Amino acid sequence: MCNPNGQRRPLPNFYQATQGGSPIASPGDATAVDWENRVNMDRLRTERLAKAMEQLERSELGALVLFDMNNIRYTTATHIGNWARDKYFRCALLMRGQDPILWDIGSAAKTHQSFAPWLPEDNWRAGVSTWRGAIPAEVGIEAANAKRIADILREHGLANEPVGVDVVELPVLRALEAEGLSIVDGNHLMLEARTIKTPDEIALLNHSAALVDGAYDELYRFLRPGVKENDAVALVNKFLYENGSEEVEAVNAISGERCSPHPHVFSNRFIRPGDTAYFDIIHSYMGYRTCYYRTMNVGSATMAQRDAYKQAREYMDNAITEVRAGASSADIVKHFPAAREFGFDTEEQAFGLQYCHGIGLGLWERPLMSRYHSLDHPIELEEGMVFAMETYWPTPDGSAAARIEEELVVTKDGCELLTRFPADQLYVAGTRYYTGVEMPAAAPAETAAVTV
Repeated sequence: MCNPNGQRRPLPNFYQATQGGSPIASPGDATAVDWENRVNMDRLRTERLAKAMEQLERSELGALVLFDMNNIRYTTATHIGNWARDKYFRCALLMRGQDPILWDIGSAAKTHQSFAPWLPEDNWRAGVSTWRGAIPAEVGIEAANAKRIADILREHGLANEPVGVDVVELPVLRALEAEGLSIVDGNHLMLEARTIKTPDEIALLNHSAALVDGAYDELYRFLRPGVKENDAVALVNKFLYENGSEEVEAVNAISGERCSPHPHVFSNRFIRPGDTAYFDIIHSYMGYRTCYYRTMNVGSATMAQRDAYKQAREYMDNAITEVRAGASSADIVKHFPAAREFGFDTEEQAFGLQYCHGIGLGLWERPLMSRYHSLDHPIELEEGMVFAMETYWPTPDGSAAARIEEELVVTKDGCELLTRFPADQLYVAGTRYYTGVEMPAAAPAETAAVTV
């Protein structure tokens, strides 16, 4: 179970492989070796697709048309980079009882045919979209693509069944409907399939978090008066990419008076003596993401700053004690402060400061829990869910705030922390510039703080 002070017990049997019963050794490292069992990529691909197909079989849908990059990766185990995320030119078709078909940009399809043998070679197909409307509508690409999908569905006797779509451009939706297809929401099926993580997924999430552990240690040693928020962003990007990150989606670096209210974006502000600074590091390792806040002070810390951190930590620790399979999301969010307690009129205004959200291939997966909706619409936690828990608390004068986030794996009897950089108290960086002595990376604030 998670300990409030950030210490962890040995990982439970949840890391047992689902085939053969042998444990996944070194779960934070996916590098294959011949001398121990680690992440099994074939099993990862097989189990993810099986979960998606199971949801499709249990539904009233005949097929799913997927444009979301994360859903496509989940079902086809293909990846061509984040540059494609906002273009919607990749499309996967899942049909009952059939292998997925993926249309990709031409050269990528050729690569899949050569190096991705887990689906039939003919199922990797080249295709063209309008590139978000950059190619004029009169060219007829949407209509041709819709007919291609509809013809395949007719061939398999599925054209009269509802077709689920996850995300879609409006002209594409209209073209699919013009083919006589009944289009309904299919994203909820994929969210359901992705809710419970397999042992291999958890191992990859664990390693993704481990990279951020290292980034925070680098950041702790780097922080001092005179560096800028964007300097910290550059440092974290460099560390993550050099150590195997696939994509750094965002590094929020917030300091000083910018901490309250939370702006959710870094600037070029200089960090000054006595500043609070908090960071959110969002990146992916083999597609599996992090959302991982830590708060530090620079040079020294006031009692008000320490108290704000202590309050944010208390909300976190109290909520963590509720996490276990069978628990209600309402039991968790009741430990978060109401919006009016920290300066907001409504829970809608305060949304995103005290809440939980699922993580996996995407940053917004199930379960999502908040006071905005979970008290009236609770859900039950299940073993194998992975989510991030975030808390926030400002100083009374609004000059600073603390922000903490932990990533949790739900187990039968509690939970396990994936995020391990110390967060039990407010740590103070940059003290060597006042004392001439470099403090250890995890020096407690009570020891590291120096009065100037």
